[in-house]
Amino acid sequence: MKKGLLIGLGIIVVLVLIIGFAIQGTYNDIVAKEQEVSQQWAQVENVYQRRADLIPNLVATVKGYAAHESEVLETVTASRAQVGSVRVTPDILNNQAEFQKFQQAQAGLSSALSRLMLVVERYPDLKANQNFLELQSQLEGSENRIAQERKRFNESAQAYNTRIKQFPAVIVAKSFGFNEKQYFQSTPGSEKPPVVNFGK
Repeated sequence: MKKGLLIGLGIIVVLVLIIGFAIQGTYNDIVAKEQEVSQQWAQVENVYQRRADLIPNLVATVKGYAAHESEVLETVTASRAQVGSVRVTPDILNNQAEFQKFQQAQAGLSSALSRLMLVVERYPDLKANQNFLELQSQLEGSENRIAQERKRFNESAQAYNTRIKQFPAVIVAKSFGFNEKQYFQSTPGSEKPPVVNFGK
């Protein structure tokens, strides 16, 4: 009787250890994927900051040539200020409303910069200015980096979101409070090609 009890107890201990190691492995995998999402988010913030840092120099350069385009310059400056006013906390990736606010502020800045570049078309001297050309090149590089980092962020968020929805990881994720991360969405209206009017 004691031998049977010891064998039963041994089997229970082995099962508990197997389940414990499985939970630990799943938990660690989810944490690693969440850290990857956070690292990618930091890269997204980094490239957005790079773009924001270029704007004062760009505005100052354009202002020297196109001072009477003050409305466009003020819009760019105001959009940059709005981007800076959006509070970015670690929780933003779990909060759809805050994430959308961040994305809308960045889209507003992108739109204002596009309008600024259209204004520049009217000033051939400005388009030939070496300072402006360098800033424009850096801005284009920033926009490319932003697109690339957003893509990488979405890929890591997808891997994380998929992992926390798979069985048995879903049980571990719910037990330890892992939440789904937000994705970057395309800006409304971005599916339409831009209208270029060379008549002005």
